[in-house]
Amino acid sequence: MERERLEFDVVIVGAGPAGLAASIRLKQLAAETGREFEVCVVDKAAALGAHSLSGAVIDPRALQELLPDFRHRGCPIEEENLQDAVFYLTADRAWRLPWIPPFLHSGGAFVASLCRFCAWLGSIAEEMGVNLFPGFAAVETLGDDSGRRVVGVRTGDKGVDKQGRRKGNFEPGVDLLAKVTVFAEGPRGSLLREAAKRLGLFEGRMPQAFETAVKEVIELPEDSPWLGSPEAVIHTFGFPLGLRTKGGGFLYRMAERRVSLGLVVGLDYTDPMFEPYEEFLRFKRHPLVARRIAGGRVLQQGAKTLPVGGWYSMPRLFADGALVVGDSACTLNARRLKGVHTAMKSGMLAAETIAEALAAGATGPAALEGYRRRLEESWLGEELRESRNFSQALSRPPASRVFHLGAQWLSGGRGLVDPMPIHEDCAALKPRSFREPAPVGDLDGTLYLDKLTGVYLSGTRHEEDQPCHLHIPRPDWCTTRCWEEYRSPCTRFCPGQVYEMKRQPDGRPQLKLNPSNCLHCKTCEIKDPLRNVLWNCPEGGGGPNWTIL
Repeated sequence: MERERLEFDVVIVGAGPAGLAASIRLKQLAAETGREFEVCVVDKAAALGAHSLSGAVIDPRALQELLPDFRHRGCPIEEENLQDAVFYLTADRAWRLPWIPPFLHSGGAFVASLCRFCAWLGSIAEEMGVNLFPGFAAVETLGDDSGRRVVGVRTGDKGVDKQGRRKGNFEPGVDLLAKVTVFAEGPRGSLLREAAKRLGLFEGRMPQAFETAVKEVIELPEDSPWLGSPEAVIHTFGFPLGLRTKGGGFLYRMAERRVSLGLVVGLDYTDPMFEPYEEFLRFKRHPLVARRIAGGRVLQQGAKTLPVGGWYSMPRLFADGALVVGDSACTLNARRLKGVHTAMKSGMLAAETIAEALAAGATGPAALEGYRRRLEESWLGEELRESRNFSQALSRPPASRVFHLGAQWLSGGRGLVDPMPIHEDCAALKPRSFREPAPVGDLDGTLYLDKLTGVYLSGTRHEEDQPCHLHIPRPDWCTTRCWEEYRSPCTRFCPGQVYEMKRQPDGRPQLKLNPSNCLHCKTCEIKDPLRNVLWNCPEGGGGPNWTIL
């Protein structure tokens, strides 16, 4: 098939904080040096920011470097001058910590809606001449004849039915060719996954580790007592996860009587009957939370995975003709519970490396490996080294966790074991460990929602008649090995009810897929104990449509 070919100096896959910061910095450097860089940003979301989800308390350090006048350029700040509180929760009590570790302080930071923040960054990039292509999913990495150099990406065909046949509205994908390609897909990018196998980007690295966050924006009534409270940022640990399951909750106050609320769950949990969404509902019913959201209504809901493995899980950040940034590069600082500023800084450092390479006329590995050096020598490298064993320590049993965390605090991140080993999240489930699920209480459809109502409020939509983007290489395992050993945990760990187990007339289980419900969080690929799910990009423009998360 003949495809249109568009050539650029740089193609960036993903319009999140990292990709957009990289594009803006490239244009700044072009203006400073009198050069012209043709930069393209391609994103699978129908609109910029529609697939961006985070807490989000944003440390402005990177933003201040990139756009010193960001406050005067309409940055969508929801709340600032933040005061923090951290609580340990039991089933019916909340114990406030009298002392908050310095790395959890939010002083100087601000609360924002990440989807609005990314849309704002995108508008600045567009003003500077960046070519922005939302609604186009990059589905394939293009290489040269050797297969070792990345020369661009191919976007997915549109107008293809479930059987792979062309429909009347068929549009072939486009080849976007570049001297440098930047992978900024976010956690567990499908493009990077395949390119990394060929280029060996994760060889010699520790396994990546992830958490899944379920989040809502809730509108509070005018008489809500929390609106006048000085505490705009609350973090919790303990209930409902206990101390053996990694994770915790958060409440961030926003403008217009809104609150950002969520529960983050480490995907190294061991119980196959565990369901993150149900734990999220239990978290909302805790007295500490329930009092603050009483009388409210959910405006939007979403879910996302977070890469928390850190320094030792980072891939090799460069290849021949390519760089990796942001969540794709595992730059999130799990200890600080913040990742927007680190993602942006990685994109900015990548841009500086690319500008230098383009000026020299060389974009091979020798020219691009300076990105790793820049990162290591920057404040970003210092932050990530200080938290390099943090997530691993949280995965240890409670009795030893405190000692590891204390040792890391005193030794600048090294701790008692450096590097501290970590295992793949998919290998954590204990087979044949079954129990009856505990009830979570009545759902009212307004403040306490079932999964499908949450999917509806995420704005998620997909073209129904398109190839399924969830590939299951061994479907027979779903109704034999996975059912018998784990009772089909995909039906529980997926926050969008994409996976359902039905009974056939003869009583045997049968897996039913609802790919149109998919929130693009990729929890299924990460947590599946048999590694039997591959998440691929659906037709561009599909998926969530977040506007305030």
